[in-house]
Amino acid sequence: MQSTTSQTGHTEAHDAHHEEPGFWRAYVFSTDHKVIGIQYGVTSLIFLLFGFFLMMMMRWQIAYPGHPIPVMGPILEKVLGDVASGGVMSSDLYNSFGAMHGTIMVFLAVVPLAFAAFGNYVVPLQIGAVDMAFPRINMVSYQCFVVGGVVMMVSFFIPGGAAQAGWTSYSPLATSIPTDGQTFWILGMVFLITSSLLGAVNFIATIIQLRAPGMTWMRLPFFVWAQFVTAFLLLLAFPPLEAAAVMQLMDKVAHTSFFLPTGLAIGGNLANVSGGGSPLLWQHLFWFLGHPEVYVLILPALGIVAEVVANNTRKPLWGYKSLVYASLAIGFLSFIVWAHHMYLTGMGTAISTFFQTTTMIISIPSVVILTCLLISLWGGSIRINTPMLFALGFLPMFGIGGLTGLPLGLNYSDIHLHDTYYVIAHFHYVVAPGTIFGLMAGIYYWYPKATGRFMSEFWGKVHFWTSLVFMNLIFQPMFAQGMAGMLRRMVDGGVNYSLAKVGNDAIGGLSDTMIGMNVGISHAAWLLGVSQIPFIINFFWSITHGKKVTSDNPWDATTLEWQTPTPPPHGNFATAMKVYHGPYEYSAPGQSKDFAPQNEPMR
Repeated sequence: MQSTTSQTGHTEAHDAHHEEPGFWRAYVFSTDHKVIGIQYGVTSLIFLLFGFFLMMMMRWQIAYPGHPIPVMGPILEKVLGDVASGGVMSSDLYNSFGAMHGTIMVFLAVVPLAFAAFGNYVVPLQIGAVDMAFPRINMVSYQCFVVGGVVMMVSFFIPGGAAQAGWTSYSPLATSIPTDGQTFWILGMVFLITSSLLGAVNFIATIIQLRAPGMTWMRLPFFVWAQFVTAFLLLLAFPPLEAAAVMQLMDKVAHTSFFLPTGLAIGGNLANVSGGGSPLLWQHLFWFLGHPEVYVLILPALGIVAEVVANNTRKPLWGYKSLVYASLAIGFLSFIVWAHHMYLTGMGTAISTFFQTTTMIISIPSVVILTCLLISLWGGSIRINTPMLFALGFLPMFGIGGLTGLPLGLNYSDIHLHDTYYVIAHFHYVVAPGTIFGLMAGIYYWYPKATGRFMSEFWGKVHFWTSLVFMNLIFQPMFAQGMAGMLRRMVDGGVNYSLAKVGNDAIGGLSDTMIGMNVGISHAAWLLGVSQIPFIINFFWSITHGKKVTSDNPWDATTLEWQTPTPPPHGNFATAMKVYHGPYEYSAPGQSKDFAPQNEPMR
């Protein structure tokens, strides 16, 4: 643990000898954790918008198959050529957009925003550190992230277009597509994985080594615990996928057969491969990361919601230790549930029973966390502001996402629901109105600390209510479509490939009601896009025109990030921090005010 003397000495030495860096050192090649956090945040929000834009064009194809895309159709034809001939999205382009939408949203948008952006900016401040443990590695982590993103984006403009094998890149499909898009996808993933691994090591070292004096483990804000567990998930789960990516790259460019089986036929002809590989090996290696990745998405959002709920109820979090132990349990259990994504691969009943059992068990700590947050609202003097609205909206949306995941964890019901729109609805309830609502709560909550100004409350509430309504209009109907057998990843929405379709039997196809839902869902998706415009304008307009904060602690919060100057300078704290008590001492009896900052002794 870093001593008070060492932190003070660091700050004084910095003040005495520091020269103001130029633009490039300050904003492009910065090693300051706050600048890197903002870089991650803005970059990931741009990718989030682009990934959402791909989805909006896909929804046009699903709602109005074969019709030219308004406005964007001619542009796509001019930029991408035959795959958008006449402004109509081809099957290949739909597959590319689907693969890249999933990849961008998970690996380039939500994970870097949840883990790297908020973690970089907030964690060192909350533990009383002057910076991350390895500032230069922190800088390289962001640079690897940018390079990976650029490689992914460039793939749209190469002959044959971007990857078409889905965001899961299953072999042998990923290897057999005769374009270079999948090669670019793999190279981009290697950079993104390297970025996450560097960040994970840095977070773990920072939280263990650089806590301020008195900041014991059970005095850490829950957000720090969430980031700590998330870092371990990334550190342990990403290396198998990076190894798998290199092996798949070798299958693609060096004609090895790590994932290519003997007797593989492509287009009715026997493939010219040495064989001996296992396609299921790729699935195991991918989902060994893919399921912990779900908790990489959700844990930071849970940590943000906990901070916002405690601050706006003006009372301590209920069951703080239960929250910590539940997050640790999730971190452990998330590594032994991955094969519930693979029930249809023909695994034996004993193995499938094991994985469905662990899947049911991991729901328990998730329910514990959700219950603690809900009970924390009881009896609170709740302040309804924009961060709190997003935090409150997160709770039922995450609950719906979790509950609807249980049928997918049971091998019997998953046979029917697997690869249907039900899966899309479940996963997006966890990630979209779930995780992204938590991240939006964090943006509105910490924006005054980062900029010295508030975002507009009015437009923030417009952003929340429109997003809440349209997200539910998008994903709720998909549960019904999925249970009716509508398959995902199909260019026509799965109408002609429904699980219920039996030949040309009139009773086998999807009903007109289920098919007609695609139009309403797509309209809701486009309106959701429109509803993000107030947020985008609010975000940038408020930097210079927002209401100025009148103190360094405008929310009357207790954690250490609010005890710094606003915005925090290089080195963070004017004086070294010392922690005297837990992170959520709100409305404590006998105190002169309803909050007790961690660096001030309680009476």
